[in-house]
Amino acid sequence: MAVRTEAWCVEMAGTQDMPTAVVVVDPDGVVSCWSEEGRQLLGWTARDTVGRPVADLLVDPPPPGFPEGYGSDPDTTGFVPLRHRDGSTVDAVVTAHPLTGPEGAFGHVVTFQRWGRRPVIADLAFEQCPFALGVYDPELRFLWINASSGRVIAHSEEQVLGKKYREVLPEFDRSLFPERDDKPYTDKLSEVARTGRPARLITVFHPRGSDYANAWATSIWPVRDADGQVRAVANWGFDMSAEYWARQRLLLLNRAGSGIGRTLDVVGTARELAHTPVPGFVDLVCVDLFDEVLRGEEPPSVAAFASAETIELSRAARHGADEGEGAAGPGSGPPARVAHPPASVAARCMVTGRSTVELAAEPGEGGEWAFGPGLAADPAHWPAGNPVIDASLAAQGLTGRITVPLRARGALLGVVTFSRSARPEAFTADDLILAEELAAKAAVAIDNARRYSRERTTALTLQRSLLPQGLPNQEAVEVASRYLPGGTGTEVGGDWFDVIPLSGARVALVVGDVVGHGLHASASMGRLRTAVRTLADVDLPPDELLTHLDDLVLHLAADLRADRHFQPTGETGATCLYAVYDPVSRRLTVASAGHPLPLVVAPDGTGIPVPAHPGPPLGIGGLPFEATELEVPEGSLLALYTDGLLESRERDVDRRTAELRHALNHAATSLDALCDAVIDAMLPDRRTDDAALLLARTHALARHHVADWDVEPDPEQVPRARKFAVDQVDAWGLEEAAFVTELVVSELVTNAIRYGRPPIRLRLIRDTSLICEVSDASSTAPHLRRARAFDEGGRGLLLVAQLTQGWGTRQTPEGKTIWCAQSLPERGRP
Repeated sequence: MAVRTEAWCVEMAGTQDMPTAVVVVDPDGVVSCWSEEGRQLLGWTARDTVGRPVADLLVDPPPPGFPEGYGSDPDTTGFVPLRHRDGSTVDAVVTAHPLTGPEGAFGHVVTFQRWGRRPVIADLAFEQCPFALGVYDPELRFLWINASSGRVIAHSEEQVLGKKYREVLPEFDRSLFPERDDKPYTDKLSEVARTGRPARLITVFHPRGSDYANAWATSIWPVRDADGQVRAVANWGFDMSAEYWARQRLLLLNRAGSGIGRTLDVVGTARELAHTPVPGFVDLVCVDLFDEVLRGEEPPSVAAFASAETIELSRAARHGADEGEGAAGPGSGPPARVAHPPASVAARCMVTGRSTVELAAEPGEGGEWAFGPGLAADPAHWPAGNPVIDASLAAQGLTGRITVPLRARGALLGVVTFSRSARPEAFTADDLILAEELAAKAAVAIDNARRYSRERTTALTLQRSLLPQGLPNQEAVEVASRYLPGGTGTEVGGDWFDVIPLSGARVALVVGDVVGHGLHASASMGRLRTAVRTLADVDLPPDELLTHLDDLVLHLAADLRADRHFQPTGETGATCLYAVYDPVSRRLTVASAGHPLPLVVAPDGTGIPVPAHPGPPLGIGGLPFEATELEVPEGSLLALYTDGLLESRERDVDRRTAELRHALNHAATSLDALCDAVIDAMLPDRRTDDAALLLARTHALARHHVADWDVEPDPEQVPRARKFAVDQVDAWGLEEAAFVTELVVSELVTNAIRYGRPPIRLRLIRDTSLICEVSDASSTAPHLRRARAFDEGGRGLLLVAQLTQGWGTRQTPEGKTIWCAQSLPERGRP
């Protein structure tokens, strides 16, 4: 028996990690077997120890119950000082195992392992590790877990040993982030076991019994034998919830910084606030604003609504995780009205200026696993009065709600609510801070949009008031126009157009563009348009008109530079196109100051080139402008526009001009419809500049509506001129205008013969009015004066001015033309 025991003792010792001493003790406590590892550990040989009491190896008296049962329970395993042969003390861990046979118990096997050496300290370190540790076989059956892992999965080691991972933790057998197409955690374990490649990942889950989501950093690695074959899979994880959620909040704030306030539109900014935190933070966001904020006006003071029966707001945005676009967005109707009673949480938040957190139930303490600080709703972290437990939230399908007043620059703009419904975790004090940060960023952006909206509305009002409110009635051309300001987020520009009736049934078509944007550009545009109309009344040729306009722009720029209270930013100047069309001769005279030339389309759809060269922009000074004449068929289409109509980042100007020419061939039923078709074809949804378009369809006066006669420079020709005029007026059926026409022709022809130079020509034009023109080769223009009592002359032009509705003079290449016009009744018009 002793021989067999000694052989077993040696075999037993050889299987242990060195140096672990194995000692066989008989029932009397005497050593009957001593291993070589015992000599390595304590220096005693088998000759020294066999036959001696095992207690002789102890420094102190033997502990109670030693060695019987000592170490059979981990709680009784302890450190025992052993006596080394050289007299020193060796701290060791002692474990005793009973030996039994057919004849019953015959002693104990006692093992001594040096404290601080593997595997004792390693076993204790892994068992007491604050990280969750686990080992599984290749089929993912539990082989071992430490105490921390048992607390996390709410199972002891005895409960899970031999069971498969999927059976114990079925929640990890599905994707933790379905939206990211991630693999389930169980599949990750299987993948490591199959491929032998380690993996690292962050796992987010709800520990059992916790109201809060936890984030764990996890590593998975294969366990190989000496031959390199994977025998098991191990993993470890630690709770990094605080760090993880702090990072998620920072990422959300970063996304809010770039995603909120991209457009200077109040409703659009509210929608950006509603979309940003869904679904990463909450499941539903509602943004309610005062009507004054939506209109760009100053929001009401708190005192104005604090005592009201209800606080009326408009729901500018609403977005939920299970919804599509919010119902209050641009293009989907006006925001819905929302009434908040004084006792409501939203009303109290707006009046007090403080946020409120509501929870459907009292939250649990949360799990504080390993080194993770946990996410418990520590009362010390909550502001006063938070959180409020309101069981009625559950009836609304909510687990929690945060209500935050929207305040910016000391003004209250409205209120925003962040609600959770699908996610089970409760709000924390950190979530309240995040909600207030989001609201603060959005409030400033909404207030910026409100202020911009107010300024833009002011500028647009000024701009539209300075543009023609209605195009004048004239017969030379049929006209239609459009002005479109730049899209939201851009300032109003200085584009303008005009249609100005001229003498001789002619009409001036004008389009221009002031450099810059904003109120300054609008005001400058108004000045230039007024100046063009004033110069047009003088009936200057197009090139001379642009020269005078250029001088005006130079003077305006000098005045601005001299103004100490206003310093304009950027460049000053403008471009302008001035065209005059004569329906009698069907000739078009064009002059440009740095402006795109008009497009002319013949009635058959072919383009008519305009052989002109744009001059310098207005405000350069010292450079000439040139006028070009061309004859256009009746019914031709003239398109005058500003460069905002051709603006494109993808195409050059030539290609855009070709696209405009193609758009002008649209088979529209009217010029208004053609304007709409051109705008739709040329302008993108998001414009960065304003655009003006003026379309004109040319008409021609019939030859029988124009009568002219060369007058000899002889006073005897005056009666003949009167007769010619009266006969022509009678032929047109305008007998009631004959008397005035006879007097006017007599005075004008007499003045031309007396003061002018030949050749002299009389012309009558029947248009919307009856026009009488007398031309001569003298460039001296007459002046209206009042004759004294005994003066023989000086009453002619005064008489003409009193008998007609308008008169004037214009310079021509051959001299001058004096004209006057009489109004005709509707039945007398062509």
